[in-house]
Amino acid sequence: MVSPPAQRAYNALVSQTFHDRLRQSWRNSDSALCVGLDPRRDRMPATQSDRPVFEFCREIVDATANLVCAFKPQIAYFAAERAESDLEALIAHIHREHPGIPVILDAKRNDIGATAEQYARELFERYDADAATVNPYLGWDSIAPYAAYPDRGTVILCLTSNPDSAWLQDYPEDDPAYLRVADMAVANDRDNMMLVVGATYPEQLGRVRVRAPRLPFLVPGVGAQGGDVDAVFAHGLDETGAGLVVNASRSVIYAGEGDGFAKAARNAAIQLRDAMRRARDAVRSTAHS
Repeated sequence: MVSPPAQRAYNALVSQTFHDRLRQSWRNSDSALCVGLDPRRDRMPATQSDRPVFEFCREIVDATANLVCAFKPQIAYFAAERAESDLEALIAHIHREHPGIPVILDAKRNDIGATAEQYARELFERYDADAATVNPYLGWDSIAPYAAYPDRGTVILCLTSNPDSAWLQDYPEDDPAYLRVADMAVANDRDNMMLVVGATYPEQLGRVRVRAPRLPFLVPGVGAQGGDVDAVFAHGLDETGAGLVVNASRSVIYAGEGDGFAKAARNAAIQLRDAMRRARDAVRSTAHS
C-alpha cells in the first residue's frame, strides 16, 4: 500500500513535462545510468513465488533505484512470458516506491491512424509508462498519436546500435535518414521528444547531437553490446553537460546468479554509474579548461 506522501509526490511529477521529470531525475541521482529490465525465466534464479517475473524485476529495481536516472522494461520479454500483468504491476511499483524515476517502456511501436492511437493508449494508459520507444519509418503520422500525450515522452528510433541498421539509416550519404529523423524530432518537440542513438557509433552520435542540441538521448549498446562509455560522453553530452540516458540491461540484471542476483546487479550498476560519472566529468572539465 503506497503512502499518501508518496502518491502526492508522484502526482506532482506527472504534472510536469517529460523533459522536466528527466532533468529532475538526473539531478536527484547524479547518474546517467538506465537499467533495462529484460526478464527471462530461463535466466532467473529458482523461486517459489507465483509471480517470478514480477519478483525478479522488483528486486532488481529496489536494489538499483538510487543509482539510476530511469528504468527501461522491454515489453517483448514480458509478453513472451505471458507476464503483461506483471509489467503493469512493476511500473506501478516503480511509480509508487521510487516516484522520481521515469519508466521508459521499450516497445518500438509503428503504425498509423487509429491503430497508432490504440498503441499509444496501451503504452501510456494501460501500462502508465512515462515514455515509450517508437519506430519513425512510417513518418510523422506514426508518431503524432504518442506526441499528443503532452506529459509523456516519445522516444524515437534514430540511430540504432545494430550493425545492419546502416543499410537504411546511413543513406543517402549526403543527407542520411538518421539525421532527418533527428530533424523531425527537433521540429516537433514540445518538451517531450527523445532520440534513441546507439553507443556503438559514437561519431554519428556526435552528428546527431549537433542536429539535436537540446533533446535527451536514450543510448543502448553499453555493456553486453560493447559500446564505449568514454566515447558516448565525449560525443553525446548536451550544452548543459547532461542529456544522456545510457542503458545497460543484461550486463546488470544477469550479473549474478542464485540468491545473490540483486546484490550482484547493484554492484554492476555501481560500476557502470561510476564509469559514466568519470566520463562525464572528464568532458565537463575539458570544456571548462
